[in-house]
Amino acid sequence: MLGKAKKVKSSKKKRKIAIDAADLCYDRVDGTRIYIKNVLDKLGKYDKDNLYYIYLKGELNPQLKFKIYPNYRIITSTFPFFWTQLKLPFLLFKDRPDILWMPLQTVPFLKPKQTKFVVTIHDLAFKIFPRYFNLKDRILLTLFSGLAIRRAYKIIAVSQNTRKDIIRFYERSPNDISVVYHGYKKELFNLENASNKDKVAEVKRKYKLKQDYILYAGALQPRKNVTSLVKAFDRVKDYFAYDKKNKDIKLVIAGARAWLYKPIFEEVARSKYRDEIIFTGHYKTRELPFLIGGSKIFVFPSFYEGFGIPVVEAMACAKPVICAKNSSLIEVGGDAVEFFDDRSYLNLSKKLIKLLKDEDLMRELAKKGKSRAVDFSWRKTALETIKIFEQTLQDK
Repeated sequence: MLGKAKKVKSSKKKRKIAIDAADLCYDRVDGTRIYIKNVLDKLGKYDKDNLYYIYLKGELNPQLKFKIYPNYRIITSTFPFFWTQLKLPFLLFKDRPDILWMPLQTVPFLKPKQTKFVVTIHDLAFKIFPRYFNLKDRILLTLFSGLAIRRAYKIIAVSQNTRKDIIRFYERSPNDISVVYHGYKKELFNLENASNKDKVAEVKRKYKLKQDYILYAGALQPRKNVTSLVKAFDRVKDYFAYDKKNKDIKLVIAGARAWLYKPIFEEVARSKYRDEIIFTGHYKTRELPFLIGGSKIFVFPSFYEGFGIPVVEAMACAKPVICAKNSSLIEVGGDAVEFFDDRSYLNLSKKLIKLLKDEDLMRELAKKGKSRAVDFSWRKTALETIKIFEQTLQDK
């Protein structure tokens, strides 16, 4: 079990903590933006002793709106290009915060002397799987992640695996890096919602899901290893061709197109079961617990994750989970998921067949997952983040 977060003691003097929340103004909702939104939902609740200057670069994405507390100062400042490097420094010199928290792995080149950087590093996938990024993104990630890691006073890693990668590639002192796990939205992802027959039926109607299905939810990009899931699904369909119970099972791939996604659609086009593979495209976050609730199994086949929020969300909905045995997924899933070798779609197909044949095993995994998910919460994430801020403020 993960350790319990302790409430942060009040400090006497109000200090200024600036936060770059500009990413909440974009259309696409992903794991990092969910992280920023949910931490902002809690910071002002548990830390009333510091002032938070929250910088935005436009209108908030409605799905990423956060709670605003009395000690929040919201500063919206549009700028046409290079916002982080040109506009953000201007705001910093104007407000002169004690800390700038960058919840994405970049920092501005310029800052006031007294401002200390606290940076969250989500993953170093571009170092480990460079082929899964286009050249422009790889160059930018290399430049700005390296700058952020070198210049950060304190680093927040979202998993032990990410912490190890930072030390391995950048040789930062382990003392400078704290692990703070993500949470999940308990009000949304829970057994009550996942078993709400009316809501589940409504979402299934929207996406024309009439039969049982295996679910993947996440971005469509090469690191997510969705092509292996498609290949494994073909084997599953072959195996259950004459099985009355499972022969009509579908594969649902839920998520928006990100980058280098064409091989996924090419693999689907090659599949003899392509008509039984359903893409939802972009879905609303509030629909996901019902999509999970309607599924038989949740699969997360990613080659590498900084954390892997969808795994926790599926566990919280009491669904059996199969995920790749790698990176942070090992520490997040623990003994509550069925792991497979990400290099072998055959191994994935065997795990899927094993679970679909064994209702008792599926119930056991669902029970373990529900208990495991309790270890993660945005409250804990916020409290541990505040603790790092306080340590940074106290250091001379």
